[in-house]
Amino acid sequence: MSISAFLDEHFQHFNARETVDAARAWRAHLERGGKMLLAMAGAMSTAEIGRSLARLIREDKVHAISCTAANLEEDVFNLLAHDEYRTVPHYRDLAPADEERLRDEGLNRVTDTCIPETVIRHVEGKLLDYWVEASERGESYFPCEYLFRALGEADVAQHFQIPPTASWAMAAREAGIPVFTPGWEDSTLGNIFAARVIDGAVRSHAVVRTGTEQMQQLVDWYLENQDAHPLGFFQIGGGIAGDFAICSVPLIRQDLERPCASWSYFAQISDSTTSYGSYSGAVPSEKITWHKLDADTPTFMINSDASIVAPLIFAYVLGE
Repeated sequence: MSISAFLDEHFQHFNARETVDAARAWRAHLERGGKMLLAMAGAMSTAEIGRSLARLIREDKVHAISCTAANLEEDVFNLLAHDEYRTVPHYRDLAPADEERLRDEGLNRVTDTCIPETVIRHVEGKLLDYWVEASERGESYFPCEYLFRALGEADVAQHFQIPPTASWAMAAREAGIPVFTPGWEDSTLGNIFAARVIDGAVRSHAVVRTGTEQMQQLVDWYLENQDAHPLGFFQIGGGIAGDFAICSVPLIRQDLERPCASWSYFAQISDSTTSYGSYSGAVPSEKITWHKLDADTPTFMINSDASIVAPLIFAYVLGE
């Protein structure tokens, strides 16, 4: 039995039904000529979501990505150092002294997975050359452009430890789709960049283009595509990756005062519930008041673990 057939047969109620409904609606959206923006928070790249997301990109089923900068960099880290990662199956049982031992071994823990500090410094060395060069030339680029440049270098490619087909960043680079990383400074490489400006190794913060420039690029993408393609929004988690991207529509409508279609599909996988003003757990209908969605927009809220649910939805959209 295929994955799609299994979901059709067994996912009948509650979050399971919502999962299949969201996947079916994504397929229908694409069949109408729609495009899909995927917003991604959490540690999905460390969870190796690239194994399935890369295929979605290569098969023209995801057309833009808004993600935390950590997700962008961690896909690259995994590509370069997968074999040096360490898995800690019983991470819930770790004592503070165990955590100190991991730290002193140069391992940075994300739940059950430890990222080696060595790969971070490896990538830093390559990016520092780019940042210094851009500073000397008076040039400025988006964070993804620096990383995509590195992925195209032969001396970087020789260090790949997984097939490039399992990297969503490589797929995005090859497909030429836009990748937005709002709040880039809230990432390991963003911290490193700030440190290099502070210590004078890089002359100016201006070599990395700003968040508002990324918003302008997103607005341009939306306006360029909305007439020919209904634009959908699939969100993993909450936070800035989703908030930043979905706000492009009210920006166009209310701040630019230009005609603009709403997002024509919305689905979110979230482990947050509606309480205490949690925007991450807000039901989709709340977005209507913010001019992001319309009352007739197909919407889905899946309260579950994205590391389990997202690959299943991706497989369904791929027809597996």
